[in-house]
Amino acid sequence: MTLPARVFVYGTLLPGERNAHVAARGFTVRPATLRGFTLHHLHPEGYPALTPGPADTLVRGAVLEYTPQAWEAALPGLDELEGLHDTPPLYIRQLAVLTLDPPGTPDREEEVTVWVYVYARPERLRAPGAAVVPSGDWRDVPDRDQRGADGR
Repeated sequence: MTLPARVFVYGTLLPGERNAHVAARGFTVRPATLRGFTLHHLHPEGYPALTPGPADTLVRGAVLEYTPQAWEAALPGLDELEGLHDTPPLYIRQLAVLTLDPPGTPDREEEVTVWVYVYARPERLRAPGAAVVPSGDWRDVPDRDQRGADGR
Protein backbone atom coordinates (compact mmCIF):
# COMPACT_ATOMS: atom_id res chain seq x y z
CA MET A 1 0.00 0.00 0.00
CA THR A 2 1.32 3.42 -0.95
CA LEU A 3 0.83 5.95 1.82
CA PRO A 4 -0.66 9.30 0.83
CA ALA A 5 1.50 12.36 0.30
CA ARG A 6 -1.21 14.63 1.67
CA VAL A 7 -2.14 16.06 5.03
CA PHE A 8 -5.27 17.70 6.42
CA VAL A 9 -4.49 21.01 8.12
CA TYR A 10 -7.01 22.76 10.34
CA GLY A 11 -5.12 25.37 12.38
CA THR A 12 -1.81 27.20 12.33
CA LEU A 13 -0.68 25.33 9.19
CA LEU A 14 -3.60 26.58 7.08
CA PRO A 15 -2.57 28.85 4.20
CA GLY A 16 -2.33 32.39 5.56
CA GLU A 17 -1.95 31.31 9.20
CA ARG A 18 1.20 31.80 11.27
CA ASN A 19 2.86 28.40 10.68
CA ALA A 20 1.92 27.96 7.02
CA HIS A 21 5.62 28.35 6.10
CA VAL A 22 6.39 25.04 7.89
CA ALA A 23 4.32 23.22 5.26
CA ALA A 24 7.12 24.13 2.80
CA ARG A 25 6.44 24.03 -0.95
CA GLY A 26 5.45 21.57 -3.63
CA PHE A 27 1.79 21.09 -2.76
CA THR A 28 -1.65 22.00 -4.00
CA VAL A 29 -4.39 23.12 -1.61
CA ARG A 30 -8.01 21.96 -1.57
CA PRO A 31 -10.65 22.97 0.99
CA ALA A 32 -11.89 19.90 2.86
CA THR A 33 -14.20 18.68 5.61
CA LEU A 34 -13.30 16.00 8.14
CA ARG A 35 -16.20 14.16 9.80
CA GLY A 36 -16.19 12.40 13.15
CA PHE A 37 -13.69 14.68 14.87
CA THR A 38 -14.05 17.58 17.30
CA LEU A 39 -11.98 20.75 17.13
CA HIS A 40 -10.86 22.51 20.32
CA HIS A 41 -9.00 25.78 20.85
CA LEU A 42 -6.36 25.78 23.57
CA HIS A 43 -5.62 28.97 25.50
CA PRO A 44 -3.03 30.18 26.39
CA GLU A 45 -1.25 27.82 23.97
CA GLY A 46 -2.92 29.54 21.01
CA TYR A 47 -3.44 26.52 18.77
CA PRO A 48 -6.14 23.94 18.05
CA ALA A 49 -6.49 20.34 19.17
CA LEU A 50 -8.30 17.76 17.05
CA THR A 51 -9.81 14.73 18.77
CA PRO A 52 -12.09 11.89 17.70
CA GLY A 53 -15.71 12.94 18.14
CA PRO A 54 -19.27 12.05 17.27
CA ALA A 55 -19.88 10.89 13.70
CA ASP A 56 -21.91 14.00 12.87
CA THR A 57 -19.26 16.57 13.89
CA LEU A 58 -17.36 18.43 11.18
CA VAL A 59 -13.96 20.10 11.09
CA ARG A 60 -13.17 22.45 8.24
CA GLY A 61 -9.69 22.92 6.87
CA ALA A 62 -7.59 22.14 3.83
CA VAL A 63 -5.77 19.22 2.28
CA LEU A 64 -2.20 19.87 1.23
CA GLU A 65 -1.29 17.38 -1.51
CA TYR A 66 2.43 17.08 -2.16
CA THR A 67 4.64 15.70 -4.86
CA PRO A 68 6.52 12.69 -3.44
CA GLN A 69 9.80 14.61 -3.22
CA ALA A 70 8.17 17.65 -1.57
CA TRP A 71 6.40 15.37 0.92
CA GLU A 72 9.68 13.78 1.92
CA ALA A 73 11.13 17.26 2.50
CA ALA A 74 8.10 18.69 4.34
CA LEU A 75 7.22 15.78 6.65
CA PRO A 76 10.05 16.24 9.20
CA GLY A 77 9.11 19.91 9.72
CA LEU A 78 5.42 19.07 10.06
CA ASP A 79 6.14 16.32 12.58
CA GLU A 80 8.42 18.63 14.57
CA LEU A 81 5.86 21.44 14.73
CA GLU A 82 3.18 18.98 15.86
CA GLY A 83 5.39 17.58 18.65
CA LEU A 84 5.17 14.07 17.26
CA HIS A 85 8.46 13.08 18.89
CA ASP A 86 7.96 14.98 22.18
CA THR A 87 7.73 12.91 25.35
CA PRO A 88 4.82 12.50 25.70
CA PRO A 89 3.83 13.35 22.13
CA LEU A 90 1.70 16.45 21.61
CA TYR A 91 -0.01 15.00 18.51
CA ILE A 92 0.00 11.68 16.72
CA ARG A 93 -0.19 11.36 12.94
CA GLN A 94 -2.83 8.96 11.68
CA LEU A 95 -4.72 8.19 8.49
CA ALA A 96 -8.27 9.43 8.02
CA VAL A 97 -10.78 9.61 5.19
CA LEU A 98 -12.30 13.01 4.48
CA THR A 99 -14.30 14.86 1.88
CA LEU A 100 -12.72 17.36 -0.47
CA ASP A 101 -15.03 20.31 -0.90
CA PRO A 102 -16.36 20.27 -4.47
CA PRO A 103 -15.00 23.01 -6.74
CA GLY A 104 -18.44 24.25 -7.74
CA THR A 105 -20.92 21.42 -7.95
CA PRO A 106 -22.03 19.87 -4.64
CA ASP A 107 -22.79 16.49 -6.22
CA ARG A 108 -19.09 15.96 -7.02
CA GLU A 109 -17.73 15.38 -3.53
CA GLU A 110 -14.56 13.33 -3.46
CA GLU A 111 -13.33 11.24 -0.54
CA VAL A 112 -9.59 10.83 -0.03
CA THR A 113 -7.28 9.29 2.55
CA VAL A 114 -4.97 11.78 4.24
CA TRP A 115 -2.68 12.12 7.20
CA VAL A 116 -4.10 14.10 10.10
CA TYR A 117 -2.51 15.21 13.36
CA VAL A 118 -4.68 14.18 16.32
CA TYR A 119 -4.12 15.71 19.75
CA ALA A 120 -2.49 13.20 22.10
CA ARG A 121 -2.92 14.80 25.54
CA PRO A 122 -6.59 14.31 26.47
CA GLU A 123 -6.04 15.41 30.09
CA ARG A 124 -5.31 18.95 28.80
CA LEU A 125 -8.80 19.11 27.29
CA ARG A 126 -10.33 18.78 30.76
CA ALA A 127 -8.36 21.75 32.13
CA PRO A 128 -9.25 25.46 31.95
CA GLY A 129 -8.58 27.15 28.64
CA ALA A 130 -9.73 24.31 26.38
CA ALA A 131 -12.91 25.07 24.46
CA VAL A 132 -14.72 23.31 21.63
CA VAL A 133 -14.87 25.38 18.44
CA PRO A 134 -18.61 25.11 17.66
CA SER A 135 -18.27 25.86 13.93
CA GLY A 136 -15.46 23.33 13.46
CA ASP A 137 -13.44 26.06 11.73
CA TRP A 138 -10.42 27.34 13.68
CA ARG A 139 -10.42 30.53 11.58
CA ASP A 140 -13.55 31.52 13.55
CA VAL A 141 -11.54 31.76 16.82
CA PRO A 142 -10.96 35.47 17.54
CA ASP A 143 -7.60 35.19 19.37
CA ARG A 144 -6.09 32.46 17.20
CA ASP A 145 -3.14 34.61 16.13
CA GLN A 146 -1.70 34.78 19.65
CA ARG A 147 1.24 32.39 19.79
CA GLY A 148 1.56 30.35 22.98
CA ALA A 149 4.58 30.17 25.27
CA ASP A 150 5.84 27.02 23.51
CA GLY A 151 6.17 28.99 20.26
CA ARG A 152 3.89 26.73 18.21
